[in-house]
Amino acid sequence: MIHSTIDRWHEVLRGESSFEDILHEDCVFWSPVLFRPVEGRDLTALYLRAAYQVFPGDEGDGGDATDPTDDSSSFRYTRRVLDGNNAVLEFETTMEGVSVNGVDIVTCDDDGLIIEFKVMIRPRRAVEKVHEQMAAMLEQMAPPTGT
Repeated sequence: MIHSTIDRWHEVLRGESSFEDILHEDCVFWSPVLFRPVEGRDLTALYLRAAYQVFPGDEGDGGDATDPTDDSSSFRYTRRVLDGNNAVLEFETTMEGVSVNGVDIVTCDDDGLIIEFKVMIRPRRAVEKVHEQMAAMLEQMAPPTGT
């Protein structure tokens, strides 16, 4: 099951589908910079959408493994381990000159919907850079508040 889920994940990354299409309504997202998980499809989609904007990294350092001909960003998956309903996707990117190495740990249900998405990042400087850029992106994505 995880093979088709990861294929669909790459379709989302290419803009061929939406995050909501692949997430279970009770999905749980584990961020590398939050103490508690984010719960539910809508919040998980919000965080993944923000990460999608932040994680392309610096321009021109290589391509995304979902499209090896795309040299517009440094983000790329470098390894994947798929077993049963679980996947571990290792990635690399560069953000403002900081090398980021991490893994996406994905669990799907028997219908192929993602029920858990966990991101782990190293080294410490990379975690700090991701925290800084994700906070700015989430603030930018927040709906304006009225007075």
